[in-house]
Amino acid sequence: MTKNTVNETERMVVTRVFDAPRELVWKAWTDPEYIMQWWGPKDFTAPVCQMDFRVGGRLLCCMRAPDGQEFWNAVEYREIVPCEKIVSLMYFSDAQGNKVDPAQLGIEHEAIDGAYDVTLFEDLGNGQTKLTFIGNEPMESAKNSGQLEGWNQIFDKLAELVAGLAQTD
Repeated sequence: MTKNTVNETERMVVTRVFDAPRELVWKAWTDPEYIMQWWGPKDFTAPVCQMDFRVGGRLLCCMRAPDGQEFWNAVEYREIVPCEKIVSLMYFSDAQGNKVDPAQLGIEHEAIDGAYDVTLFEDLGNGQTKLTFIGNEPMESAKNSGQLEGWNQIFDKLAELVAGLAQTD
């Protein structure tokens, strides 16, 4: 496994190479049982994850901070190409999935109007997969708000999960 690389473009981009086949990384990213194990930054848990994984479907997850505070995220799926690409719209929400302004939660988040999140899964051969997450936030804003650090921590948790799954596969 290599460390994250970040592309210094307008949008936040986080990339990680996993020592696991693409199908396994895809499963870890798209199965609610596994999502609950990596959703949220370091020391956060994900006690709730509901998912309707189809175009037009939605994911609803709760991130619980170490102090017990809960943050909800909803994801609406716009395009799904199995084992290759997911285009989605992620936003902060309440427990019912209704959109919430991040400022109401004390979170700085500068979304790019009309931009979707894009997650790419690339088979590198030799049992390796490159996962690229392109967020809907400018890179500079993501650095300043902590979103970039949070996504790097999420990818660390995902890497740990995938490594464990790869050993049992």
